[in-house]
Amino acid sequence: MNKRSRKYAAAAIAAIALVLAGCTAKSGATGAAFRTEAVDRGRIVREITITGVLAPNKTVNVYPKLSGLVKELPVDVGDRVTAGQLVARIDVKELAAQMGVADASIAAVRDQAAQAKVAIQTAQINLDLAQKDYHRNSALFKSKVVTQSQIDDAKAKLDLAKAALDNAQRQYQTVSGSSLGQAEAQVNLIKVQISNSEIVSPITGTVTNRNINLGELCASSAPLMTIADTMNLRLHGTLSQTDLLVIKENDKVRVSVDGMAGPGYEGVIAQIGPVAAATGQYFPVEIRVTNDGRLLAGMTAKASLSVSSTEGPLVPLAAIKQLGADTVAFVIENGRASERKLALGSRDAAHALVLSGLAQGDLVATSGVAALQDGAEVGR
Repeated sequence: MNKRSRKYAAAAIAAIALVLAGCTAKSGATGAAFRTEAVDRGRIVREITITGVLAPNKTVNVYPKLSGLVKELPVDVGDRVTAGQLVARIDVKELAAQMGVADASIAAVRDQAAQAKVAIQTAQINLDLAQKDYHRNSALFKSKVVTQSQIDDAKAKLDLAKAALDNAQRQYQTVSGSSLGQAEAQVNLIKVQISNSEIVSPITGTVTNRNINLGELCASSAPLMTIADTMNLRLHGTLSQTDLLVIKENDKVRVSVDGMAGPGYEGVIAQIGPVAAATGQYFPVEIRVTNDGRLLAGMTAKASLSVSSTEGPLVPLAAIKQLGADTVAFVIENGRASERKLALGSRDAAHALVLSGLAQGDLVATSGVAALQDGAEVGR
């Protein structure tokens, strides 16, 4: 046999070997050896990660209640302020002038009230004299010393004295009551407006924006500045429905910031949104983080926590097969594959928690699962 013939013969033998090898692989559907693993019992421990952006715990726009010229502006962007601290003061010269007028009005009303009180005293004296005169004339009339005309005149004077007293009392009540009340209310209103000229921070935080300069006019419709609580930050993220079911508020998490070295920060799940986001079954989650001064609002961060499932049978992921809507595994018994429908819970990188369908100790196929069928004979 020449060299070329030997070459063709070798190629033919190799081709026949490949065909025979393919036939052997196919025949492995029955009687072939499969790797198996016993179903163990334990818990699925996995890590849940929430990514998002750090935002201030609270942000407020500071509006003036009073329009006017900004007289003092002791804070600027980046300044740290405490709740109740003065952040701006508005000029109140016009209000001070109005207060002077209002104080004068109160003084005038009080003078009127004092005069009305004197008028009451005078009317009371006149009434007493009229009553005495009427009683004396009435006694003399019985003795026929005075005439009916004199009696009538004394009665008329008595009635006039009573009316004068009533008028004086009503005048005093009006002046000391509603008139004085209105004047005092005007003073109180001006005092409130003057107090509104001092604008204080409603929260403890940092000035992040200032929209006014010293000497400019401010209006109650426009915010003077924005103050944010940056010592307490919130990480806003989303979680899938599956992950949401295994966490709860006040769970502790570990927060790390992109590009920042160190052990990270301890956070707490502050709020779990009751309604899913607009797209997909993802729910909003907020995590509270205490700032040590290095964190800035707007930084991207990641929160992670480990969660553990309940204890139960654990099936290798390699043993799981999807048949339409059913999830199955094959238990190897007496050299045959027995199909079991599964209900699964949590998963990690290697195993899934079995809710139903398998028990601890069951021997499941972990190789060639895609080719297995219920009742297929397998080698040992």
